[in-house]
Amino acid sequence: MRRERSGLGPDWHVGGELAARYAAGTAAESEAWSLEKHVEACGACAAVVSSAVRAGPETGPLLAGIRAAVLERAVQEPRESVGSRAYANNGTGPAIGTTVTGAGTSTTTVTGTGTSTTTVTGAGTSTTNVAGAGTTGVPPRLSRAARVVWAAGPALRGAWLVALVVVALGAVALSYGAGLGASVRPLLLVTAPVLPLAGVALSYGLHADPLYEIATSTPAGGLRLLLTRAAAVLAVSVPALTLAGAVLPVAAGGPGAAAWLLPGLALTLAALALGSFVGGRRGAAAVGAAWLAFVVAPAAAGGPAGAALMAGASPYFAGPAVQSGWAAGAVACALLLAARRRSFDHLETP
Repeated sequence: MRRERSGLGPDWHVGGELAARYAAGTAAESEAWSLEKHVEACGACAAVVSSAVRAGPETGPLLAGIRAAVLERAVQEPRESVGSRAYANNGTGPAIGTTVTGAGTSTTTVTGTGTSTTTVTGAGTSTTNVAGAGTTGVPPRLSRAARVVWAAGPALRGAWLVALVVVALGAVALSYGAGLGASVRPLLLVTAPVLPLAGVALSYGLHADPLYEIATSTPAGGLRLLLTRAAAVLAVSVPALTLAGAVLPVAAGGPGAAAWLLPGLALTLAALALGSFVGGRRGAAAVGAAWLAFVVAPAAAGGPAGAALMAGASPYFAGPAVQSGWAAGAVACALLLAARRRSFDHLETP
């Protein structure tokens, strides 16, 4: 017997009534999330939901029309066979390991990642066996670590990660290698909170992810995927920047190496919340510009020297009251983001 109430443990499955409400769009949000997550691993429940969607008065005819159009297009267009891919030199000669002894019947066996073996022995039928990748165009299965890195988002695979490493190591090099000493810490302190913003902006959205449209349409897309990738950005930037700040010489009376954490979290959540209105890239750019205008510029007004910059930056980082204010701002942005979570289910406009 299928239980339809969420939160009943691992034996929970999707019933016909819940599937019908989901197909009609009347299921509660918590039920819809539980269903979407469950069908990723349960084929039987996925079949129940699929049947309910196909039987719907609105979705059924739409899916039938799409299926008919796809089948018609597939019949009209010639398909490239696996055997044709087994020929090298732009089709002018056989691939590696090819033996031709007759004509008509082809048996193609692909057993590795770079070569193929083709045997033509008679006439009448064709048999193709595929056991690998390479000339067949089938990509090899990625390792778990590679899949995790790929799912973490474009930011961790691109220039942002390189920039983060350069900033962290550059701060240490300037402090000890260039003899700037304690004057480098305030520079890192006012720079660190905005670095995760760039990573978040490059992790999700129309202008950042080439698979954005596809990812948004999946059950794990939208805010869930955005928060996962934002957490990946923070998981990399927080230890890197905090460790870099901890090894720098301490300026007298200045904030600690971890003083930027709550401001950085508040700015990241503010960028996400603002992104629900104007898009992720615009939201991160607006928050970063505000930080430069209202924090960096006033802090640097006394001069770029280390002591003057630290004196100007301290009011934005030091003290329980200031940190409590950043924490309150982070909570407020998180509540706004939760209230606007549905906006991430729709595609961004260019």
